[in-house]
Amino acid sequence: MAPKPKDKPKPSPSSSQPPPAIEDLFTSLSKHIQRSDFEQAAKVADQVLSIAPGDEDAIRCKVVALIKDDRIEDALSMIQSSQKVPFDFGFFKAYCLYRQNKLDEALESLKRQEGNSATMLLESQILYRLGKMDACMDIYQKLQKSKIDSIEINSVAGLVASGRASEVQRMLDTLRVKATSSFELAYNTACSLIERGMYTDAEQLLLSARRIGQETLLEDNLPDDEIEIELAPIAVQLAYVQQLLGRTHEAIQAYTDTIKRDVSDESSLAVAVNNLIALKGSKDVSDSLKKLDRLKEKDLQNFHLARGLDLKLSPKQREAIYANRVLLLLHANKLDQARELVAALPDMFADSVRPILLQAAVLVRENKAGKAEEVLGQFVEKFPDKSKVVLLARAQVAAAAGHPHIAAESLAKIHDIQHMPATVATLVALKERAGDIDGAAAVLDSAIKWWSNAMTEDNKLSVIMQEAASFKVRHGHEEDAAQLYEELVKSHGNIEALVGLVTTMAHVDVNKAEAYEKQLTPLPGLKGIDVDSLERTSGAKYVEGASHVGVSEALDEGKSKAKAKKKRKRKPRYPKGFDPANPGPPPDPERWLPKRERSSYRPKRKDKRAAQVRGSQGAVTREKHEAGGAGSSSNVSNSKANQAGASKGAAEQSKPPSKSSRKKSRN
Repeated sequence: MAPKPKDKPKPSPSSSQPPPAIEDLFTSLSKHIQRSDFEQAAKVADQVLSIAPGDEDAIRCKVVALIKDDRIEDALSMIQSSQKVPFDFGFFKAYCLYRQNKLDEALESLKRQEGNSATMLLESQILYRLGKMDACMDIYQKLQKSKIDSIEINSVAGLVASGRASEVQRMLDTLRVKATSSFELAYNTACSLIERGMYTDAEQLLLSARRIGQETLLEDNLPDDEIEIELAPIAVQLAYVQQLLGRTHEAIQAYTDTIKRDVSDESSLAVAVNNLIALKGSKDVSDSLKKLDRLKEKDLQNFHLARGLDLKLSPKQREAIYANRVLLLLHANKLDQARELVAALPDMFADSVRPILLQAAVLVRENKAGKAEEVLGQFVEKFPDKSKVVLLARAQVAAAAGHPHIAAESLAKIHDIQHMPATVATLVALKERAGDIDGAAAVLDSAIKWWSNAMTEDNKLSVIMQEAASFKVRHGHEEDAAQLYEELVKSHGNIEALVGLVTTMAHVDVNKAEAYEKQLTPLPGLKGIDVDSLERTSGAKYVEGASHVGVSEALDEGKSKAKAKKKRKRKPRYPKGFDPANPGPPPDPERWLPKRERSSYRPKRKDKRAAQVRGSQGAVTREKHEAGGAGSSSNVSNSKANQAGASKGAAEQSKPPSKSSRKKSRN
């Protein structure tokens, strides 16, 4: 902002040295602003104000210089101290409050401003950050008529954030702008393709955005590190598309590279960390927690995102990071930290249902399923318009905890999915488990009535009626089941329903069952069957090619095959050189027993010479005593050997059976 020249003020009589000319100061101020040296510009503005206090241009230049130098707090202080100046600093105040993320105060400050393009653009940015996308897009629609540079970039971003990605291409056609006219517009358009599920096209457009960005930024003579910062969002978004396309390994590698490079783009780094943690899941939880710790405010002991990230990330992105933090703490069994973090989330994300779901998850992890059901039920009563997801979660918790009546009650409150086949099947199963058979039947009857009146192409009436008839047969209501089967046969001509009708009607009205039985397609070969003889058989047997052969022929063929399967007698095979006429002596009956169990077994005698000599050295015993001692010792050794052999045999017989023998004994 170039200041206008000022008249030379009268010199102060008290100054010993004449002050610099105010024209020179404004010339210096203009040079500093043009060089983007905002720190020196603020100092020169202070010199001007020391000579001419309350100068409107000097105050405005200093406020802008402080904002450009990211000294937002000093800029606000300067604005507060300049309230007596006739110039209205409301726009600058709103911008400072926006930079401090005081969005409601910033919006209030803008209300008193004139509705020019600059004010409208700032208001749209505030609404975008507040998540009020519809109001934001209304302003962008008005600004499209104004000649604002790159307004289409913000417009595409607003459409994507408001869930109107399908309108992006139509808007670009209206503005006659190509998606590849700038790398920012290509990036935002690729985001719209991702929202529409066109992942391959989005990947190609992101690659084009990266190439265009590199060429553009190199022409602007930006250094390599700044180019990397500018293109970091494109790299992370490319990894996200690879993740969606199922190329998980490539996505993990791209996220890891972004984290290792430690780019100064905090928002891209945070998204890369969060997505990598989501891909890894419950694997390596401690490493994932360490990666998340890089995103927290360093001065705080508890987990809270750094201030810069709070300002740059969208509410959905911040909420995803906090939710992943809670889930990781649950996986790591750090329940105290998880409980503490969950307690702070409702204040951070007042409009979201995720905090209450995370609170229920912590309670379930603490084996307090009943408390979780109670907390979720209280939330449903307090916020009925946000109850769908919470009721589904309550039903799941109750079903897992063995409370089918609470689960069924929760599902029954979700009216828009009440008659869908999956919901009906779940409700019937829950009520059956709870013993409420009448309630389960009422669910089926209500679903049949609803689908009977539904005017949709994909009508599920036949499916519901088939399951309802099967349910009624299972619980002894054959008449109601027969009526349902009969309606199905008349309306849809369902062969399965006809079979069910004949089977069920046989218990209710035999004559009617026989009448419907005639509508069944007759099987080939059934005319020559003797029912009495068939009942005396052991049952039907599988015969290959039975579809082309009559039943009687199949039975005859089965009998002939059974006769053919009789084993023919074969001559016994003898060992080579064996004469069956002169077999010789019979084989030893103990030939298969171990040697130690045979009657001819004799254990080896111990070597007496190995025994130690007792008594004093050189002692000589008498011959008679020696002979007597030897005889007795041999008897003792024989008896001990016999005892040892017997004990070994007993031990061998008392061994526990092997694996195969144990299996046989159980059989």
